[in-house]
Amino acid sequence: MARYPSIHRNRRRSRRLIYIISALVIVAVVIIFGYRRNKGEVAAVPTDVAPENETKLPVLVVPEPALLEIALEPTAEPNPQAAELIAEAMVLVNAKPARIIEARDRLNEALPMPMSESQRAVVKKQLSDLADKWLFSRTVFPKDRLCGTYKVKPGEMLRTIGVQYKVPYEILMEINKISSPQALQAGETIKVINGPFHARIYRSAFTLDLYLQNTFVRSFPVGLGKLGMETPTGLWVVKPGGKLIKPTWTDPISGRTYEAEAPDYPLGSRWIGLEGIRGDAKGRTGFAIHGTKDPEEIGTANSQGCIRMHNGNAILMYNLLMPGFSQVEIVE
Repeated sequence: MARYPSIHRNRRRSRRLIYIISALVIVAVVIIFGYRRNKGEVAAVPTDVAPENETKLPVLVVPEPALLEIALEPTAEPNPQAAELIAEAMVLVNAKPARIIEARDRLNEALPMPMSESQRAVVKKQLSDLADKWLFSRTVFPKDRLCGTYKVKPGEMLRTIGVQYKVPYEILMEINKISSPQALQAGETIKVINGPFHARIYRSAFTLDLYLQNTFVRSFPVGLGKLGMETPTGLWVVKPGGKLIKPTWTDPISGRTYEAEAPDYPLGSRWIGLEGIRGDAKGRTGFAIHGTKDPEEIGTANSQGCIRMHNGNAILMYNLLMPGFSQVEIVE
């Protein structure tokens, strides 16, 4: 009888020894695996994430999906489906509190549909008015995929944040009421925009429609190329390094060079150089969106092929279009 307790004790000791050895083996495996995994992580930092304080310069990219294809021919009668979406949007706008983002998305859903001229005018007017609330202000609305907030890290620059979100730093300054890039403070929470912005220009209507990604923002009148120097249709991208403030310009026809201080300087306030990547635009250079000294020619065909805008509108476009990312589609 005296042997049984001894046998049980030995068995318990053996089990404890097995447990201890197993635990040590598991710990060793975890340590070795973790060491190797950490080594791998150090060597495999994602290449699409820029280290802090390092700016990734935008480059010419493969075109993103095309903008909304809009049915231009007006219908004889109002489109009932579009009318329903417009009515839904108005209810959302007038709700307490207003449901701005849902209203915007309803109207943008309606925009590409065939509809009467009066309906399209209402849709564009309402979308333009709503943009003043959700885009061109410091307010960030809940569930907005196009705008958000960002907490500034120590040492970060506004330009770096703009590159990260594919928008120029100038628009971040404007909507956040930041007096200069140097005034950005670490720990500050700012509004950011998920870019890029794009544009579609209609030659027959002398109109530029501005989009944030695929959401319509507003329309602007433009001047285009005259007979024999028509603005080429096709797809363009804002040229990296092509955004300039009042650059020196030489008229290719007369050979005269204009300095920014000249009283008859023709380019206005901004120059946004374009590079053709598809259609008749492919391979074409020397074209740009720019301001003008002759605002009365906006809405006409009088340029040498460039897209002219009122100077205030040209400044706004300069602040929105991102080199290497923003596309400009020119259609008939």
